[in-house]
Amino acid sequence: MNAEASPTCIRRARPNDAKGIETLYGELVGSTHVRVLPERIAELENDTKTALLVLEHEGALHATALLIFCSDVMYGAQPFAVVENIVVSAALRGRGLGTALLQRIEGECIARDCSKIMLLSAIERSEAHRFFERCGFSGSRKKGFVKYRREFRTTSNPVTSSAQ
Repeated sequence: MNAEASPTCIRRARPNDAKGIETLYGELVGSTHVRVLPERIAELENDTKTALLVLEHEGALHATALLIFCSDVMYGAQPFAVVENIVVSAALRGRGLGTALLQRIEGECIARDCSKIMLLSAIERSEAHRFFERCGFSGSRKKGFVKYRREFRTTSNPVTSSAQ
């Protein structure tokens, strides 16, 4: 979308977007422990495999998504994409902003010849699931699994490479 032709603009995040993204993430996960660091956004600005996108509507941030391009070997050099932390401000849901953001993501994936786009959504977010399905995502083809850091097992004897 063109910022001059519309009050809505989708762009890569900039360091000064940190607080706005932090607010959106807090809304997504319901936590005050979320921290978005401007210096981390600065690191991602020129990352060719990661795009932190924001949707600005009438001068304010109202949506964001993290798009990651993953190298793969299954289909030659064709990558796949993962979308993480997609959130639209609750105040503006149902107005097409999430659809616009996912269309932009799909365009980026077409441009890079991605084989697929994957995303996870919390099991209880049935409204979000319906939205993703309306946008063409299937929740019935695969089952996602997640293991959070607090659940990682520590071991004093890590597995070693067989190439030694």
